[in-house]
Amino acid sequence: MVYRFKASIDGNKIFMREYEIKGESSLYAFHRFLQNDLGFAPDQMVLFRGVSKAGKVKTEYGLFDLGDGTIDKVSVEKAAGKGEITLQYVYNTFKDKSIRLEYLGTEEPLSRRSYPRLVAERGRNPDQFSDDYDDFEPILPGAETEPIIDSDELPEGVE
Repeated sequence: MVYRFKASIDGNKIFMREYEIKGESSLYAFHRFLQNDLGFAPDQMVLFRGVSKAGKVKTEYGLFDLGDGTIDKVSVEKAAGKGEITLQYVYNTFKDKSIRLEYLGTEEPLSRRSYPRLVAERGRNPDQFSDDYDDFEPILPGAETEPIIDSDELPEGVE
């Protein structure tokens, strides 16, 4: 089976991604895909937290065993099968920055498609080491802006 997840950042309406991943894939494989897709540094500690419907953290899967297993030994299917409808992908453990991965459903894999894969996206990638997520509209190159003061209208004595 292929599992579909919607990625979001709590308190932010701009950032959104949808991912598909095979159920037998490990959380480590999911981590590597997220890391590459989001442009995160490969030398940082990460973990997944399994969150119940009530919003409580039930399990933690890390690079090292935190009591619930390591991300290279736990499959997406096993994590989702525990009734944890949401996974938190903690990409900055020092600042507890995470992306919420909400389980959307399963479907049959298509033979000509490779998994994991990005299905949809909106907003810029979060900065792995920043305190806040910001996504300001970039100034388009070549866009003309009107000067605030015309050079002919400078106050007297200013050149």
